[in-house]
Amino acid sequence: MAINWFKYASPATFYPLAGRMLPWFVWTTVVLMAVGVYMGLFLAPTDYKQGEAYRIMFIHVPAAWMSMWLYVVMAVYAAIGLIYKTRLSSMMAAATAPTGALFAFAALWTGAFWGRPMWGAWWVWDARLTSELILLFLYLGVMALRSAIDEPGRADRASGLLALVGVVNVPIIYFSVKWWNTLHQGASLKFSGSAMAPSMLWPMLVLTFAFWSYSFVTILLRVRCEILERERHADWVIDLLDNGPSGNRGR
Repeated sequence: MAINWFKYASPATFYPLAGRMLPWFVWTTVVLMAVGVYMGLFLAPTDYKQGEAYRIMFIHVPAAWMSMWLYVVMAVYAAIGLIYKTRLSSMMAAATAPTGALFAFAALWTGAFWGRPMWGAWWVWDARLTSELILLFLYLGVMALRSAIDEPGRADRASGLLALVGVVNVPIIYFSVKWWNTLHQGASLKFSGSAMAPSMLWPMLVLTFAFWSYSFVTILLRVRCEILERERHADWVIDLLDNGPSGNRGR
C-alpha cells in the first residue's frame, strides 16, 4: 500500500511524525559521534606534515559541508513556501537557519584554530574563508529579518527572499579554491576519488553523518516548537496541551 506523504505537509500531521522520528535520530547522533571521535582521535594516524593539528579537520570539514548543505535546504524550503504557500515549508526554513548558522560558526572557528599553526595567522581574507563568513552573515540576516517582523506571513516572505538571494554564495564557497588563487587547500574528497588515506577519510565521513543526524534532531525539535507557537489557536493544539505530554497526538 502506497503511503500518502503529502498528508504530512500539514503541521497537525507532521508534528506527531517528528516526535516519533526524534528518538531514532538522537541515538544515531550519539552513536555516530562517539564512533567518529574515537576513530579521529585514536585510530587515525598522525599526519606526516601537519602533525596532530590536522585532527581539527575531522570537525572543520564536516561542519563546513553541513553549513553549505543546510543553507541549500533552507532555501529550498523557503522557495516551496513562497511558491505553494505551505506553512510547514516556511516553518522548516525557519527551523533550519539556527543549525546552519551554528555549523558555519563552527567551520570558521575550527578553521582559525587550524590556520594558526599552519598559516601562522588566525584569519586571512582568503576567498573561501571570506565567502564562508558571508554565509554566516546570511544565516544571521535571515534569522534577524524573521524576528524583526511580527506578522508570520510577511516574515516568511521577506526572510525567504533573502535566503533565495543568498544561495548564490554556496557555489562561490565550493569553487572559490578553483576560481581564485587562495591559501586554502583544494578539496581532498572528490567524485573521482579521495586523496586521503582511508584511516583518515572514514572518521571524517562518520562525523559528517553524525552532524547530519544532529541537524535532524535540532531541526525537528525546533519545528515542533514553531508549529505549537503558530498553531496555538488550532483545536488540535489546544487538545494536545489540555491532554499534556501523555496525549496521543503528541506522541
